Order: sequence, then C-alpha cells, then structure tokens
Amino acid sequence: MIEQRELEILSPFAAKAAESQGRVTPEEPDPIRTCFQRDRDRVLHSKSFRRLKHKTQVFISPLGDHFRTRLTHSLEVAQIARTIGRALRLNEDLIEAIALAHDVGHTPFGHAGEEALDEALRLVAPGQIFRHYEQSLHLVDNREPLNLTQEVRDGISGHSKGRKDLTAHDGVVTSTLEAAVVRVSDRIAYLNHDLDDAYRSQLINSVPAEIAEIGASHGKRISRMVEDVIVNSLDQPAIKISDDMLVKLNFMKEWLFTNVYLRYPEVYPDQVKAKRIVSELFVHFLQPENAKPGYEGVQGAIDYVAGMTDHFAIKTFVALRVPSEFPEGA
Repeated sequence: MIEQRELEILSPFAAKAAESQGRVTPEEPDPIRTCFQRDRDRVLHSKSFRRLKHKTQVFISPLGDHFRTRLTHSLEVAQIARTIGRALRLNEDLIEAIALAHDVGHTPFGHAGEEALDEALRLVAPGQIFRHYEQSLHLVDNREPLNLTQEVRDGISGHSKGRKDLTAHDGVVTSTLEAAVVRVSDRIAYLNHDLDDAYRSQLINSVPAEIAEIGASHGKRISRMVEDVIVNSLDQPAIKISDDMLVKLNFMKEWLFTNVYLRYPEVYPDQVKAKRIVSELFVHFLQPENAKPGYEGVQGAIDYVAGMTDHFAIKTFVALRVPSEFPEGA
C-alpha cells in the first residue's frame, strides 16, 4: 500500500521504493516498511550512529550544553532535507536514511581528526587517503554491516564537497534527487549551525553584511535558503539554487573557513593536541602486536580509530601514554 501510494503521490522525479535497485545481498521485503524505511531504521539503531553524540562537530569537548555534535549535525541535516523533500514531493524516507547515515564514518575530533588520520595513513600506505564519506560507506557495508539499498549507499558516498564551492552541477542527478537534496542540505546545515556555535563561543562577535542580509537570525537564514531551493527546484529534474543565493552560500562558506575553521586552532590550540592523539593511536594500533581482534591491518586500524568517540580516544591515549601514579604505601 505504501509503495503504491508513493507511485501515485510522489513527483515523477522522485525515487520510488518499488523501483529500488535493491541491496547487495537480496532480502525478503518487510510486510510493513518499504526498503527505504528499513534503511532509515537500521541506521537509527546502529552503534555507529549512536556514537556520533560524542564526536566533535567543530568545537572540541565544549563545556556548554548547546554546542553541536556530529549527531545533532546529522539530525539538523535530516530536518532541513526532509523539509525540502516534502515540498518537492520527493521520497522522505530515502532522504532521511541518507542524511542520518552520511557522517557515521567520521573520526573523533571532527575534521581535525580526519586530517590527522589522512596524514598518518599516507605515511604508512603511500597512495591511500582517508575520507570520512568513504569510511561511512565502508562502515555500513562491512563493519556493522547494514546491507543498505544502492540508493542510500550512493547518497552516502556523494554527500561531501569539502571546501569546494557549491555549483549548479551539485543539484544535477547523479544517483537520485534525494541524494542531491541531502548534499545541499548538509551545506545549509553546517554553515548556519557552525556560525551559531562560533558566535556562542565568542570566537566571532559579528557577521558581515553579506551574511546578515540573508536573514537576521539563525532560523531566518535557514528558512531563506530552504525556500530558495524549493522555489527554484519545484517540478524540476534537478535541485537548483538561485544565482544570488549560490553566491551568498559560497561567500558564507569562505568567510567561515577564514574566520572560524582556520582560526580555531590558533585561538584554541587543543585542536593540535587532538590531531596528535588520532595520529599516535593509529600508529599504535597498526602494529600487529597492538591490533584489536578483528581490527588487524591498515583498514582494521583505520576502522578502530575512526570509530572512536572523542572521550574514548582521549581515555585510550591516556592509558597508553600517561603513566599511572605509584600507589601510596607500596
């Protein structure tokens, strides 16, 4: 009934569960949920998703209760993407599954940890690189494994742009429109919540006019961006952003890199310490005598370290590198 309803109601450009490319390992269909609903539920109940609550978004181990973590980032991406998807009559279950899963392979300490693991990996395995989106796909394919549909897997592997500008090409269908929605929503989410957190942390105390004119508050800026995407993408075979908003989004991204992401390590040098923790843990667990059972070899060491939360990485590093006190009276 749900699959039939999708065929009748959703946009002709939407992905339909009944037309899914299926899973790597075929399964009997669920009597209640579509394949995309099952994917969403599998991600939501996975250990890797739960660990995101203790992984850095930008600010490492903040004392305040309201700074974003990698988990709340994923939830905000899902909310923005579903809002866009509903307005465009796209498949919300597929959108949510991609959005919730897109960062499950992220390292502890955010992009600082990703850079550290990439640098350490290049030293021991020339030619190999570490990218969190590739790790996310590897994780749901092999380490858990969740046996997700091809549409969700494609969305996970294609969500990240790093520092590159958004372009009109990002909304062109390479897999599904739902994947394109998540890719754009990821950028909208982190630009706005990282700006909000940077202001909360007092790393910045004002924003330039180019950002302020988008909206006077966090919520108004997101609403303006979401509305722009919806208006320009309605009944279109691609996700489109107006030229004016595209310029504003790219300006906002570059401003954040200059004034927040690249400035943060200078103001709070603990980011350098965090990178050192990730690098040394990787080198340690890469040694055969230190490898955890089931995590042998280069990929095993990557999986073990990338899967750590901030807290567990610090605890493990302290246990390995910091001597314990000599007991009194011994």
